[in-house]
Amino acid sequence: MKLGGKDLLPNTLWQRNLIVISLAELIAISGFTVFMPFMPYYIQTLGVTRLEEVEFWSGLLLSAQAITMATAAPVWGSLADRHGRKIMVVRAMLGGSVVIAMMGFASRVEYLVLLRAVQGVLTGTVPAATTLVASSAPRERRGYALGVLQMAIYLGASAGPMLGGFIADNFGYRATFWTTGALLFSSGVLVAALVREEFVSPEETDDQKEKPRLWDGVLLVLHTRALMVVLGIRVLMRTGMRTVGPMLPLFVQEMVAADAKIATITGTISGVAAAASAVSALVLGRISDRIGYRRILLVCGTGACVLSVLTAGARNIIQLMILRALGGAAMGGILASISALMATLAPKDRFGAVYGMDTSIVSAANAVAPMIGAGLAAGWGLTSVFLGAGAMYGMATIAVASAIPAHKQTE
Repeated sequence: MKLGGKDLLPNTLWQRNLIVISLAELIAISGFTVFMPFMPYYIQTLGVTRLEEVEFWSGLLLSAQAITMATAAPVWGSLADRHGRKIMVVRAMLGGSVVIAMMGFASRVEYLVLLRAVQGVLTGTVPAATTLVASSAPRERRGYALGVLQMAIYLGASAGPMLGGFIADNFGYRATFWTTGALLFSSGVLVAALVREEFVSPEETDDQKEKPRLWDGVLLVLHTRALMVVLGIRVLMRTGMRTVGPMLPLFVQEMVAADAKIATITGTISGVAAAASAVSALVLGRISDRIGYRRILLVCGTGACVLSVLTAGARNIIQLMILRALGGAAMGGILASISALMATLAPKDRFGAVYGMDTSIVSAANAVAPMIGAGLAAGWGLTSVFLGAGAMYGMATIAVASAIPAHKQTE
């Protein structure tokens, strides 16, 4: 890519790819978060009006996508190890563009659930991009590279809700899905055109070398205690995040007047939290290469626990926004460090399988978490959702302190 005869991208291949992939992922995540925060409101336009039913369908919509992604992710990951990582990124983005655009035409909530299930099979841009970045970056720069990717992801997550809030309030909720389709299509074309992958398939290497199999990720994780521990921590952290996610719009709804532009307010809160995560992921990703991933996880995990408990006591939008922003900063450090730690522990030629297994386990947590959140909200009120999330963050931090050894790989 040139401007005025000058190349706009770095000469080093991994850095060039990192910039393009991060930009594409920023666009893609912007697209996903254009519609996601407003799903509970969209449901209400499809004839579901009782609060209990809205909570149920909100949880089911998240769970449907998570269950199918949990099933498909290991397969896509192993295929990435056999046929290349770039094609998997393009597949996830272009496939998502079609199915999510179709959601804007749904006439019943049941159709929306079906399309969300299909989305889970076809998408997965984050694990696909993570695998490509981790396999391209030098070992000593992986924390930084994955921090840059996480920053892009969170910048997208910060821009998407605000854009979605504006679109929803001015053009209707259906338009948010069509916007997402256009953004995902653009990101897929960007990766297809500009990313260059130096991938050698197993068939082109020594015939004596064992070829990756579809379930290598499962077998590798089951036989590697350190990976099992890291994935367990990931599950607890992700469950806490996803427990809160679908209930946040309803928490906001209780705080504001009936005539308030609730989609814009919710989108702004989500956007501010994601922006804080973006800055944190970049800064802490770079620092983690020097001081170790374990230390970052301990500090950020403790912060996430305390801030989630404090959020349960928020009484107005300003308090909620500040606490969500601080919690987002903690989560940015957590996710970047976990991804880098996994790359440190896994063999490079199995990155796709391992990150696919990671996505599968996380997706299973994503399937359960919304139901946990809905159950807590229905039984003990919306504030209990934040307390439950805080407990999960606390357990994950204890696991980091007790089960991840302080040696050169982690410190």
